[in-house]
Amino acid sequence: MKSKHKYILFRIIMASILLLLGFLLKLDRTIYNDIIFSISYIIIGYDVIIKAFRNIIRGKILDENFLMSVATIGAFLIDEIPEAVAVMLFYQVGELFQSYAVEESRKSIANLMDIRPDFANVYRNGNIDKVSPEEVKIGEIILVKPGEKIPLDGIIIEGTSSINALALTGEAIPQQANIGDAVLSGTIAIDGILKIEVNKRFEESTVSKILELVENASDKKSKSEQFITKFARYYTPIVVIVALLLAIFPPLIIPNATHGEWVYRALSFLVVSCPCALVISVPLSFFGGIGASSRAGILIKGSNYLEALSSSEILACDKTGTLTEGVFKVQKIEPVAIPDNELLKYAVYAEYYSLHPISLSLKEAYNQEIDESLITKTYEIAGKGIEAIIDGHDVLVGNEKLMNGFKIKFTPNNNVGTIIYIAIDKKYSGSIVIADKVKEDTYKTLTLLRKKGIQKIIMLTGDRQNISESIASKLSIDECYSELLPQDKVNIVESILKKKSSPRKLLFVGDGINDAPVLALADVGIAMGGIGSDAAIEAADIVIMTDELSKIATAITIAKKTMRIVKENITFAITVKVGILILSAIGIANMWSAVFADVGVTVLAVLNALRILRFKSEKR
Repeated sequence: MKSKHKYILFRIIMASILLLLGFLLKLDRTIYNDIIFSISYIIIGYDVIIKAFRNIIRGKILDENFLMSVATIGAFLIDEIPEAVAVMLFYQVGELFQSYAVEESRKSIANLMDIRPDFANVYRNGNIDKVSPEEVKIGEIILVKPGEKIPLDGIIIEGTSSINALALTGEAIPQQANIGDAVLSGTIAIDGILKIEVNKRFEESTVSKILELVENASDKKSKSEQFITKFARYYTPIVVIVALLLAIFPPLIIPNATHGEWVYRALSFLVVSCPCALVISVPLSFFGGIGASSRAGILIKGSNYLEALSSSEILACDKTGTLTEGVFKVQKIEPVAIPDNELLKYAVYAEYYSLHPISLSLKEAYNQEIDESLITKTYEIAGKGIEAIIDGHDVLVGNEKLMNGFKIKFTPNNNVGTIIYIAIDKKYSGSIVIADKVKEDTYKTLTLLRKKGIQKIIMLTGDRQNISESIASKLSIDECYSELLPQDKVNIVESILKKKSSPRKLLFVGDGINDAPVLALADVGIAMGGIGSDAAIEAADIVIMTDELSKIATAITIAKKTMRIVKENITFAITVKVGILILSAIGIANMWSAVFADVGVTVLAVLNALRILRFKSEKR
């Protein structure tokens, strides 16, 4: 517990002891009783009165400090001293709960803030200087030791290490990083010494952008928060005026009514009127939702996006890198009269000098050392493929046009993907299917999203029609648009936005780079795997730190739970307060009831808001 909390708790305990002592002495010695009550009141309420006085000087009159001060000082004046102490005591109990709740809700984000590096070890003039990360320039070499945070984005030029990216991605399993790999600021080198060439200044680094995003999240308020702010602005002056009217006019017009009785009712009315439960619990609920999301590796730029996410019904998404892994892989080898590995070997050797993604995928599948001396000649035939002499054999590797061009009879392969045909010594020897693979959890995630309220799923992709429609059919996607340019995606999303009803929100999920215009256009733009992408962080409203599609379902679950808690708190607080306000005005509820309505409702609402912090990702 922080020292501030300990101090408040100490004052609460001391004031409670004195209040109890005052009650015990009340029957015998009234003067001592009043002195003890007064000391108890000063101990527990001095800071509230000071704040109220300072705020009055600054022109901020109608806040909770003013209401508590007027109500309790008024109780003193009408000789209801024990109730004045009790009101202030329970108010401070509520404040302690509020302060503790805010600290708890900040812990998940505080863990994220710990990614800020304190220093960088940089090589300069033959020495290693320990400097602030802000001072390091692009191209300089930094040293990172085991257990240290990587202070800036860069490329490893020497050393290997396991990298812990838990604070950035929510992924607890360390990843191995080797020479040539890109590493991100804010991650931790676990077991190796690394030399890293810096490729981004600190203010442009991943850690800096993420910290800026989280720190500014509270600036974008939801409609619920805007409502509460406006509500408190008009509500508080109204109840103060009503309390004044209650204290002044009834004794003048109601027979046998006393000023003391109606002043007491007015003071009770003031105590219960304080909108603390709403003003505290609603922003706290959203803050907790954003914190729970951050802990799960989902960065949400503001509570307005969290609120919009909870009412999302249409999901539009890119294919490559979102629904699929975004990398070419050999899916099937179909040889004719030769073994699989031999067919693959001839294809790999023919494609050896090419850097095309298809060539790289063939080499990855082969995964054996290549004897370059077996490659005599290679000829690239534009738009068709390659002819090569491999170990004395004439090898053709390419598409249907290549086979037709050399008048080779072949069996067309009808699998979905890029088809590579191979002929050896002018004789057809088989084909290899290369395709982008659907992510393992895509189908389960899309099914889960439908259960979470997504009614329509649309795929927008620049890939070929046959490939796109095959994947859309496999995943039961409602609509598929293929062979699109970025502007085509914008036009389609604009059309959907015009047709949908206003309460329904459209989510767009993309890679955050070529989809930036659509990310900005959608009601909620979600960038997948955007951890190292400036475009993702700038254009998207929500950044998923890994490339896990399932995190979207997690984000929607958090958003819906947050909104459910917000609505519960608003309904509960307003219902109880209105009821007690009416009872206070007609004299049925006393100041003790008012204390419950104010402090009790606040504590219960805050405890309810804290539930979101206990959120755990669903097991799939």
